[in-house]
Amino acid sequence: MKSRPRGESSTTFTPYVRADDEPAELTPLAVTLGILLSLTFGMVNAYLGLKIGLTVSASIPSAVLSMAVLRGILRRGTILENNVVHAIASTGESLAAGVIFTIPALIFLELHPSALEVFLIGVGAGILGILLMIPFRHDLTIAEHDTLPFPEGTACAQVLMAGDRGGVTARPVFAGIALGALYQLAMRGFSLWRDGISITLHRFHKATFGMELSPLFLGVGFLVGPRIAGTMLAGGMLGWAALLPWFDAIGGSGIGAWLGIPATVQDLSATDIWSRYVRYVGAGAVTAGGVSAVVRAVPVMLAALARLRPGNGLATSRVARTERDLPTSIVSAGVALLALAFWLVPAFHLSLPATVLAMAFSFFFVVVSGRIVGLVGTTSQPVSGMTITALLGTTLSLVALGERGPAGVTACITVGALVAISIALAGDLAQDLKTGALLGATPYRLQIGQMIGVIAAALRAGSVLLLLHAAYTLGSPALPAPQAKLMATLVTGVMDGNLPWALMALGAGIALAAEACGAIPLAFAIGIYLPITTTAPLILGGLLRAFLSRGARPLEDRPVLFASGLIAGDALMGIGVAALTVGGLASTLALRTPGTASATTEALLTVLPFATLMGLLVRQARGGRR
Repeated sequence: MKSRPRGESSTTFTPYVRADDEPAELTPLAVTLGILLSLTFGMVNAYLGLKIGLTVSASIPSAVLSMAVLRGILRRGTILENNVVHAIASTGESLAAGVIFTIPALIFLELHPSALEVFLIGVGAGILGILLMIPFRHDLTIAEHDTLPFPEGTACAQVLMAGDRGGVTARPVFAGIALGALYQLAMRGFSLWRDGISITLHRFHKATFGMELSPLFLGVGFLVGPRIAGTMLAGGMLGWAALLPWFDAIGGSGIGAWLGIPATVQDLSATDIWSRYVRYVGAGAVTAGGVSAVVRAVPVMLAALARLRPGNGLATSRVARTERDLPTSIVSAGVALLALAFWLVPAFHLSLPATVLAMAFSFFFVVVSGRIVGLVGTTSQPVSGMTITALLGTTLSLVALGERGPAGVTACITVGALVAISIALAGDLAQDLKTGALLGATPYRLQIGQMIGVIAAALRAGSVLLLLHAAYTLGSPALPAPQAKLMATLVTGVMDGNLPWALMALGAGIALAAEACGAIPLAFAIGIYLPITTTAPLILGGLLRAFLSRGARPLEDRPVLFASGLIAGDALMGIGVAALTVGGLASTLALRTPGTASATTEALLTVLPFATLMGLLVRQARGGRR
């Protein structure tokens, strides 16, 4: 197979693999490995998103793991096979993000979604997002090569090309997975130490601070960096060390009455004050932050609509292999069939107006999703903000049409889920198509591969969600599921007309003020909305990254891959412990009861393993710079 580096033309470029070459691509081996990684990263991101309201990209770790298996273990596989594996694997992460941001809201509202319903929503919305993105593939990835950098897609292509030349190792990923899993097993399975530390200062009106110390938080903080981690910490400190004690102090006063805070607030614990009052401030902040993100993206949206020039999508021999999409007839028929299914299949619980709203919002946000991820990447894509906008628009529309009660609430949440999942998958496909364009992949094979990945990931999405709910209870401090909790709050509040508007207005004002000061409004708002033990520990990983990034040389890939492995290992073992808990076997693993020793001893037992983990991350970074 002949290959050459990418060229420098402003509108065209020479891909790594020539268009007239026919290397192996969508093979059974690549599909099988891609499905396994899709299931793995789907479960990881489901656990991660339910815990801290963030998900991380699986593109580069999945590409590295693919090369480790195909090239390192099996001694076979082309670069385009590796690309198919990573494209299929990334669908698990994206589908999980859309599901956990919305579907748990049905659980909170006691509407009891089944695993089958979660599967149908996941498959329908995921394939819809893929189909809607296909017509814009050429414009986004080829025609605007110089104007849309696609940071994650380009980075993944570089990793795959480096691996094809023998320059990437998967050892840091595997080391991180092993350490993350062992740490979680020792902490939650064997109960050798507590999962965190916290303190409430009653003399200061119950101001509270704490950290959950785990590989997951260290890895996420390291990946998101000091700015986002610091912004979330600032929001958490405002909520738990400022708003919470202030509410405790003003209960029953004039301003307290205006905010809806009674004198009995002084009898509540810090956690109860946060749950009943501070969290609504956070809800208002998240809503304002999400809407602000959408408003700031309006120029991008208008540009996307102005460039609405769908290609012909002919997957035939009349066009170059690197320009063959799924045929337009299949794309159009698929979208029409999905619309009919959303309306007519009882499992979706959608009326005709709700179906129309779901399709309209999905199309609008999918169109702009490709350009947004092309500019800032999928990690920074405002999926929550766009979903909140669609959810509020749907709720207000259905209320005006008289659709209320459980049926109306279910329809609103379902529309939100369809929009969120379709946006997430469309953005993911856009990034993967850019990677494919740089490598010389066949577009329709990637599109088919992603549909296979969506089906596989959706098969597990419902069972994993219900398993975690049975083990940890979604909405609890263990798994707060912040976005879904917010969706439930907004829909029921609008439907019933009983939202605490004063507290939400306060939160909206705080978010807008934070944005005016240069903060990232959505990250700051999520910091208010989440428990302090969830937002605070991210700063440790963020500061560690800032420390290791000092100097002229950029940070190597080794610590990034190691941090990704820590997240995966922690999350996978967390799901494993959840399965043991549901099966009644978790208690048999415990070797001690945390809290029986002195406070100093317990603190040391909690802090020392985490400090050791930080030291190992530093060692990975310094090892990569030798």
